[in-house]
Amino acid sequence: MTTSRTNPKVDEFLSKAKKWKAEFEKLRNIVLECELTEEFKWMHPCYTSEKKNIVLIHGFKEYCALLFQKGALLKDPHGILIQQTENVQAARQIRFTNVEEIMEMESILKAYIQEAIEVEKAGLEVSLKKHEEYIIPEELQKKMDEIPTLKTAFDALTPGRQRAYILHFSAPKQAKTREARVEKCMHQILDGKGLND
Repeated sequence: MTTSRTNPKVDEFLSKAKKWKAEFEKLRNIVLECELTEEFKWMHPCYTSEKKNIVLIHGFKEYCALLFQKGALLKDPHGILIQQTENVQAARQIRFTNVEEIMEMESILKAYIQEAIEVEKAGLEVSLKKHEEYIIPEELQKKMDEIPTLKTAFDALTPGRQRAYILHFSAPKQAKTREARVEKCMHQILDGKGLND
């Protein structure tokens, strides 16, 4: 392994790591053996190929992980890629809780990293869900049918703001709660504001 590929900012990050230090170091070695360039972005070690982000190392309370920027495009024959939340469209992570797991999976991890590099080289893109694919909750639809100006105001919002509202309104299990959320946000929508504005 050539040391010229390591990044001093990552050295510093590792020297300060209280949790997952050994795991981070092992993951770093595996990734560097795949000929990637080590960078430090978003406060984490990030590995690139021809300036394209391939994989990131990060730690959480319960686990540390390799995060593949376009993990959704990987074949995942071992079924180990995890989608963090249902709203994460492209990225997938492989989680670890100890160094032994990482060592056992070394060859698999390298295969996944190689595939991720190929995906980038081929210029593949994750087809992000088009905004239309988000289903308008019934409660919101009903209100928009009753109040045409609400529909006009909602349609005029940016796709991101519309999506935030749709997710917010769809979240509760009970229709009553969903209705209450729609009622509560109507003025904001009519004022052309987003959920968090």
